[in-house]
Amino acid sequence: MDRKDIIRGVMEKEYQISPEAVELICSSNSPEALLRYVLSTVNDSVIVIGTEHIDLEGFAAFSAGESLSDKVDVFCTEKKKIFSGASILSSRSDNPSSKPSSLLVPDSLSESTLSLKPDIVTAAPDPIIKSSKDSVPDSVSVQDMLQEVAYEPALDTPNTLDAPNTLDTPNTLDAPNTLDTPNTLDTPNTIDTKSSVTSSDQTSASYLASDSLSSVKTEPLTFLSHSSQAINRSNSLFFGQENSLPSSPSNRIFRAEQSSSSSERGIFSSSRDEYKHYPGKNPVTVVSDITGHSTCVGEYMQFVQYFRDRYSRLSEIIRGRINARPIESLKRRNFRRGGDAGSEEISIIGMVSDISSTTNGHKILSLEDPTGSFSVLIRNSDKELFEPASRILLDEVIGVTGSITNDGSLMLATKLIQPDVPNNIQRRTGSHGKAVLISDVHVGSSKFLEDAWLDFLDFLKGESDSEDMRELAASVRYLVVAGDIVDGIGIYPDQEMELDILDVYEQYKKAAEYFREIPEHIRVIISPGNHDAVRQAEPQPALPENIQAYFPENTVFVGNPAFLELDGIRLLIYHGRSIDDLVASVPGVSYQEPAGAVLEMLKRRHLAPTYGSRVSISPEKRDYFIIDPVPDIIHTGHVHTLGVQRYKNVLLVNSGTWQDQTEFQKRVNLVPVPARVPIVDLESFDVKILAFD
Repeated sequence: MDRKDIIRGVMEKEYQISPEAVELICSSNSPEALLRYVLSTVNDSVIVIGTEHIDLEGFAAFSAGESLSDKVDVFCTEKKKIFSGASILSSRSDNPSSKPSSLLVPDSLSESTLSLKPDIVTAAPDPIIKSSKDSVPDSVSVQDMLQEVAYEPALDTPNTLDAPNTLDTPNTLDAPNTLDTPNTLDTPNTIDTKSSVTSSDQTSASYLASDSLSSVKTEPLTFLSHSSQAINRSNSLFFGQENSLPSSPSNRIFRAEQSSSSSERGIFSSSRDEYKHYPGKNPVTVVSDITGHSTCVGEYMQFVQYFRDRYSRLSEIIRGRINARPIESLKRRNFRRGGDAGSEEISIIGMVSDISSTTNGHKILSLEDPTGSFSVLIRNSDKELFEPASRILLDEVIGVTGSITNDGSLMLATKLIQPDVPNNIQRRTGSHGKAVLISDVHVGSSKFLEDAWLDFLDFLKGESDSEDMRELAASVRYLVVAGDIVDGIGIYPDQEMELDILDVYEQYKKAAEYFREIPEHIRVIISPGNHDAVRQAEPQPALPENIQAYFPENTVFVGNPAFLELDGIRLLIYHGRSIDDLVASVPGVSYQEPAGAVLEMLKRRHLAPTYGSRVSISPEKRDYFIIDPVPDIIHTGHVHTLGVQRYKNVLLVNSGTWQDQTEFQKRVNLVPVPARVPIVDLESFDVKILAFD
């Protein structure tokens, strides 16, 4: 058994392994038996198998006793039960031969998958969302197969799910041609996507990991695809339908951040000792931020973990408002024998894997949870329900209440429930002073409005001509920048024609000169955007330390997104790239009213609901885009327009820009609103807009 076989065996069980552990197993007299022993005894919480997980004394004692192969086969069988399918969440079947159609984690990765170098992942063009007439390729590369995991999450067991003990029927949903209801409804056209996998002959050393996630070494990962605003995905896609072919998870290159810590940080999920505190007269606490905590190298299980976290957390929010049943329980009922179809309304919670329309204009949503998938019909005659249903996005988690058709194959929806913000959300009080919210400075661009920016700096320094402006400036405690400090290099076509500074480091040095003019008593907080010198995949870490060194000491650098406390006030910063997706997908959302897009995020309690569109999302263990808890202020930028809105005691602010209209913006008909500055009173949450043009 050579090193490649050891790596492959470990990957089949969804683990990583350190090079030292590989050498230790390989040098054993019985490497195959030792590997099987290690895999059968390693704790389920372990991600990277190191030398400390290899118990040679235990292995020797074990080998001297019972037949090793017999005992390890038992262990491996039990391990397989744990890692296979929806048995992770509930006992699906007492029949070991019955195979669920919706798997959370595959029994094993194919040999061709294991032999693939994970450095480059290529995806086919995205199909169109509704009844597409585009041809589906007969085969797909191994790279494409790895892309599929972006839509195949596995979820933790929801404690409140009323899951049945057994289910011997498959979960595959066959859309009925006719419904046993008074009105005949047309079913949507469906596409069965099938793919064959081509194998590769080399096993990449990138599957090796050190015994600490903090020192994972990997080549930069690249996702290449065509952008799409509408994605067609077949049933059971999130939870592992084998032959489903989703669109790619990204249309941008992302550079995997070298992690400096393997700890998992979530918003208010751990001890406050883990938070970053910046004390002083204007204190800042960084509650949630990816900086230094990224573990993503683009492997299969990381996509699984990402979607597992997304579903479990959002469904828990909805479950606090409805008593939802697992989808499995709907299929378990014997409706065809005259059960209780239509006699009661029931509720389910699921992730939207497909949206389609019938020929009569009704809408059908395909929902998935850890137990299976189910179709939900929204009739166009129900105007109060059909309008919000037309705003539902792929990949968002929703609850649905309705009745089941007589044949037990379709839910007729009467109510849709989004995670949303509770009506009784309380606004925090007790702070004082002002916070200035800006974004999209774009230093280095020839379109940078330097005169207006210098006037703004004069205001912060208390050098305005107006006494009222000087008093206002004296009350400013925080300056929060939501990304795009500089214009960057190579961000859009022909950008170099509109740059005054052609070196990105020189751009940051110039920006730092400006920020040094800001009075020291003002705490400056800088988050990156898509023009900044960090990875393009979100969540983005803070600017690198060599760039941070240019800026004054009163500057705090955070990632994108970042959840902060400013002297007790909860502030969520997000640059706002997903606004592009929401403008393209949600009726009524526009660049002219960007706060409306942020409102749609808040209703879904997620900053980037659709995975695989314009926003490239790194599959971290924890979904940093979930809005939980509810902040007092959400600050976004990116679209260069100004918008302020309030929703259930949450203040939504999209700040403008300091850059005039570029040639690229002219081509896409984007009219910026430059040199406008929202100033928020941290006690009353009143907003003033100052103009410096």
